[in-house]
Amino acid sequence: MKPKQKNKTEKSRLRLLHQYYNYTGFYTFVWQAVKKAFPYIIAIVIAIYALNHFYNINEALVRLTEILPAYGVLSFFFVSETLLGLVPPEIFIAWAGKMYSPWFYLGLLAFLSYGGGLLSYWMGRSITKMPSVHNYLETKMEKQLKNSKKWGGFLIMVGAVLPLPFSIACIAAGIIEFPFKNVMLYGSLRFLRFAIYGLIIFNVL
Repeated sequence: MKPKQKNKTEKSRLRLLHQYYNYTGFYTFVWQAVKKAFPYIIAIVIAIYALNHFYNINEALVRLTEILPAYGVLSFFFVSETLLGLVPPEIFIAWAGKMYSPWFYLGLLAFLSYGGGLLSYWMGRSITKMPSVHNYLETKMEKQLKNSKKWGGFLIMVGAVLPLPFSIACIAAGIIEFPFKNVMLYGSLRFLRFAIYGLIIFNVL
């Protein structure tokens, strides 16, 4: 295929994708979700900033990786990646870079992060078993849930690859009852993120 024809084909695909997202209300859905989440995000950022002002969180976490044995660091990381994943994985990747077998420990971190996300998915599914939550989702969030199921794969891929909490994306996928096999498939991109970060951080250390 000639370069010009290839570019035209790619542009046509992007245009069709844009039209589909616009027609199905994807952009409106994302904007509404961001608007609703924005106050909570701001509150969390302010709280973390205030805490970090008086107590250096990153320094404390780095210190933690220095005093804990390897299994302790790995256990702490797994708990963090399961419960909202608010601790930056980069700190643990840097720790792995200082170990005697960096890529082995990076592989363990990637596997634990992936496993923590899958466990988070089932936590989300458990939340929907609560009668009050179930009734709320069925009555107040019916439209949002329908849209979320359409784009559940996108949600998981964003959480797996971008510097956003993977656990939260998986919990959301569990709440909307997105198929678990698809969560496993799209979530496997988590390994790619760790590989890329490993290449960057290991070369800097």
